[in-house]
Amino acid sequence: MTETHEPFIGPSPVPGTEFAAACPTRRHSAALGGTRPHSETLRGAKPAPQRTSLGRNRHATLYNRRVRDPSQSSPEQRGAVYLETFGCQMNELDSELVRGQLVALGYRFVESVDEAQVILFNTCSVREQAENKAYSRIGLVGKRKRAGEQIVLGVIGCMAERDGVDMIRRHPQIDLLCGPGELDRLPQLLDNAVRTGAVDVADRVALQGNSTRRSSTLSAAEDNLELLDLSRAFDPDRAAAGGRSAYVRITRGCNKFCTYCVVPNTRGAEVHRPPDHIVEECRRLADHGVIEVTLLGQTVNHYLYVHGSAVTVDGRDAPQVGPGLASVRKGASAFAGQRVTTFADLLRRIHEEVPQILRLRFVTSYPRDFGDDILQVLADSPRICRYLHVPPQSGSDRILRMMNRGYSVGEYFEFIERARTFLPDVMISGDLIVGFPTETEEDFQATVLLLERVRFKNCFIFKYSPRPGTTAIERFVDDVAEVEKRRRNNELLATQSRISSEIHAGFVGRTVDAFIERQSVREQKQRRRAGMVQLGWEGRSEGPAEVAPTTMQLTGRTAGDLIVAVDVPANDAGSLLGRVVRVEVVGSSPLLLTGRLVDDVAPTPFPFVEGVLSR
Repeated sequence: MTETHEPFIGPSPVPGTEFAAACPTRRHSAALGGTRPHSETLRGAKPAPQRTSLGRNRHATLYNRRVRDPSQSSPEQRGAVYLETFGCQMNELDSELVRGQLVALGYRFVESVDEAQVILFNTCSVREQAENKAYSRIGLVGKRKRAGEQIVLGVIGCMAERDGVDMIRRHPQIDLLCGPGELDRLPQLLDNAVRTGAVDVADRVALQGNSTRRSSTLSAAEDNLELLDLSRAFDPDRAAAGGRSAYVRITRGCNKFCTYCVVPNTRGAEVHRPPDHIVEECRRLADHGVIEVTLLGQTVNHYLYVHGSAVTVDGRDAPQVGPGLASVRKGASAFAGQRVTTFADLLRRIHEEVPQILRLRFVTSYPRDFGDDILQVLADSPRICRYLHVPPQSGSDRILRMMNRGYSVGEYFEFIERARTFLPDVMISGDLIVGFPTETEEDFQATVLLLERVRFKNCFIFKYSPRPGTTAIERFVDDVAEVEKRRRNNELLATQSRISSEIHAGFVGRTVDAFIERQSVREQKQRRRAGMVQLGWEGRSEGPAEVAPTTMQLTGRTAGDLIVAVDVPANDAGSLLGRVVRVEVVGSSPLLLTGRLVDDVAPTPFPFVEGVLSR
């Protein structure tokens, strides 16, 4: 059977980037978190296009010492891969690119861990819960390997980078490690692990450590990690929201070094992609039906690309290490006589050059250095969503200094005031940490006050836990009692729940445009209990399936990122997935709005509360 691939959607290959042309890849979904893609469970959804299956012989052994180089091996020699992702949107995008890279080399992906001969966990080291889940999975695979199953186990992502080869020593069932800054080397690592279980550890590990081969002037010929983005392909029936939503990376890494965070040590220095690459990626996604793009970066508003400072051998722009904070704060004026693309410029280009993108989002923003030029572009561009995720982390100046956040509470309030002056209907979300070392009741009450004044539409609230590899774990004693952390966490959650309820209640009786993404959580639970959903890790539910309901609850998001739940005829659900629909809001709760579909009614502007901040 002829092998086929989805069309290549990165920029046209240029000299020195032949890998992009030689490895056309396509997004091929695996089970992420154990559930099938929502689009496949909707009644009335369009049939998936027919595609040639790669590597159908799932009984082919991986422990064949005569396996050839991956690019020369037949599909039958490659085996089945299960990939599970933990953590942030950046990890989700990394997993998509890994899938495409391996599919192009003949591997196939399965949705049940029991069917896999290669198991990959893309890990997160920011939150303890995500890390514990990953270690639990690693332990379960270890039991299977000790029982005699021939499985190749790989750990990729931030946990691999942070723990290094010590992870293999502590968990010898792991066959390979690959950090997020070295994912272009994953195929060779996998081939090394497949060849023999006795291969030297150095041939099964790719970690950037404290320095990186990408930390100096970069060229496309040397930066194969950029080629993972360039060679991206798109498989609509496997993508989010029925193939209509996608992530696009604009930066990698982080230069902030917040004391509680390990990201700068696991993802490396901040590297900015060429704007032409980003715009072209958005354009090709739009050509494949995507109408919502979310730009990803640790601090997106620090994006600043100086043309000509990092080039390929033939003079084309290549990824470059981000400029220092002083240059970011001066903006284009710091590079007199040079062509510069700022984040505001990039947003404007995508909005104007790719009009098929109906919703353009970005995360995450840093509260300092968010210029008026960005806010003005948002105000002038109707297809850029009026939504900002801007984490304050604490309402105490003392704690912010200990966190090395680089701004004061007053500066955070000043940014919020500016944002709501430019964008009266903007919705803002944040992150807060309670129980940071030495946090007093006075510090905590200052955080409660911040929550009350800013009035986030939602806020992610976490108890502090010491994370290996961070400055805080070495510098500060974790001296806030767990019971006190729990009390403070619960108090903030209750305060935010009240605020979210009040904001949501203000939408009842109004009409909003909602981008329909998936079945609601309620719908998924009901179908799972009825045995109508295929689960990845746990397997299919037992018991007879119930009669399919005539209605289905879907959820979508407004341009301000408010979640909207709407009941629709089950037979129509598939056709609504990935569409922007008009909804009349009829009810609300702390977590979401509920509504009904309406036609030909203009959305009602949201009447923001008097004053920019609650006084």
